[in-house]
Amino acid sequence: MVDRVDSAGEWTQSSRFPDEVLERVLALIDSHKDRSSVSLVCKDWYNAERWSRRHVFIGNCYSVSPEIVAARFPRIRSVTLKGKPRFSDFNLVPEDWGADVQPWLSAFSTAYPFLEELRLKRMAVSDESLEFLATKFHGFKALSLLSCDGFSTDGLKAIATHCKKLTELDIQENGIDDLGGHWLSCFPESLTSLEILNFASLNSEVSFDALEKLVARCKSLRVLKVNRNISLDQLQKLLSHCPQLTELGTGTFMQELISGPVAEFKNMFSNCRNLITLSGLWDATPFYLPVIYPACASLTFLNLSYATLRSDELANLLSHCKTLRRLWLLDTVGDKGLEAVGSCCPLLEELRVFPADPFDQEILLGVTESGFVSVSRGCPKLRYVLYFCRQMTNAAVATIARNCPDFTHFRLCIMNPGQPDYLTKEPMDEAFGAIVKTCTKLQRLAISGLLTDRTFEYIGKYAKNLETLSVAFAGSSDLGMEYVLQGCQKLRKLEIRDCPFGNAALLSGLTKYESMRSLWMSACNVTMNACRVLAKERPRLNVEVMRDEEGGDDSQAHKVYVYRTVAGPRRDAPPFVLTL
Repeated sequence: MVDRVDSAGEWTQSSRFPDEVLERVLALIDSHKDRSSVSLVCKDWYNAERWSRRHVFIGNCYSVSPEIVAARFPRIRSVTLKGKPRFSDFNLVPEDWGADVQPWLSAFSTAYPFLEELRLKRMAVSDESLEFLATKFHGFKALSLLSCDGFSTDGLKAIATHCKKLTELDIQENGIDDLGGHWLSCFPESLTSLEILNFASLNSEVSFDALEKLVARCKSLRVLKVNRNISLDQLQKLLSHCPQLTELGTGTFMQELISGPVAEFKNMFSNCRNLITLSGLWDATPFYLPVIYPACASLTFLNLSYATLRSDELANLLSHCKTLRRLWLLDTVGDKGLEAVGSCCPLLEELRVFPADPFDQEILLGVTESGFVSVSRGCPKLRYVLYFCRQMTNAAVATIARNCPDFTHFRLCIMNPGQPDYLTKEPMDEAFGAIVKTCTKLQRLAISGLLTDRTFEYIGKYAKNLETLSVAFAGSSDLGMEYVLQGCQKLRKLEIRDCPFGNAALLSGLTKYESMRSLWMSACNVTMNACRVLAKERPRLNVEVMRDEEGGDDSQAHKVYVYRTVAGPRRDAPPFVLTL
């Protein structure tokens, strides 16, 4: 018999599963959320889940300590760890804020000497930490670094030199000190296990001879993403060794660096029969862009966020891409280019449109509400959108919502803060009201434009499945934030900057924050006194204030980060971070 909790909260007994059977069943559950729920069923399930867990996801490195993790899960082989708040991507988190990976590595070297995979996002990673990782975990296989900082290519050299069983090295969008490409020459000639290699975000030239030899001997390589210093001629040589690739990030298509005829390169891509993801395409020109057409028939993800294509170039390319599910673009394609998306990509589920020059306020190019509506008409399966534009209307967003009612992620960025409906000059309240009323599966929402408290009233009333909300330059009063905190029962992350929300808004979430992962508020009207009240009332929360200057309780708390934790106040806070 096994104990379990009944409806009255008492331990009762139910039939026993053999431990080995239960562990095998639980091992089939991949979702970390589902595994966490399973562990709450009863004591036996808790223990079975504890011993069968091989991967752990930690959404905030300060929500728990590495020692607590190691005590809870003794057999972990893979760790995903996130550090700094997302607004660090916009330089709103000061340097040296924290999220150092070294304490985690030190604890894991004792608890998990058999660790095989580490995936880090927005963590502070030093060269010394990478060398520690490479030398202390002898069976280590996979490293992914996304939006991390603090290390250089010397750290990558240590990984290449010492990780004899490496299958994955994925370096994306990091603040890395690029000292040159010599690190690629440090892989031992005996290494043949590499399956994923991504160094697209690095800038320096690499030893092509070392890269080609590495690619040639790694027969299981399925993901290769090179940087823009690799020419199309060099890419041709690489692909001759690995036609089995499923994901490819090309280098530059700069015409003066290309020696062969177009037909020759077309043959190269026609041999890539398994390709489903294509990215890179730096400096792509209309003359050489057709070389990738033979590889487009089976693509499900096309990332053109580094390719400054025009509308006609995009239209010609998309006519060969009938199976696309995901598409990333620069706004240089214009509304005409987005019309081609609507015409050619009926299966599209995710669209991201980035600004080619977000800081040029005088630019006349870009995309508008017209292109967005065109996509929504032709792509009814659209679930995820990130759309940067300079103008939008309430009517357009309402049309988009009707055309694509199954949005789970809707992130609309009107780049001029406080921009109204440019035709009616009204606030954009009804636009986001239409989204939350119509798209009942919505999980993530980012709002922009001229917005009053009515937008937040709509969100609190209708966005019942919302988990993440990002707000900037919006709202009229404290009521806006109160509507959201009272109405969005599943809310886990709330990110707010440059809004008129004050103490009453902050304290209206007293009963909410412990069920959330985090709250970020910067450049709002919150005072130190209100932050102290929150910390006193909810001691299981860490309430951190990033101070620009010393001040009393009535002074402004310019940057506030609130998160639940079982580890208590962090011990590595720099002087400018006050934990209340």
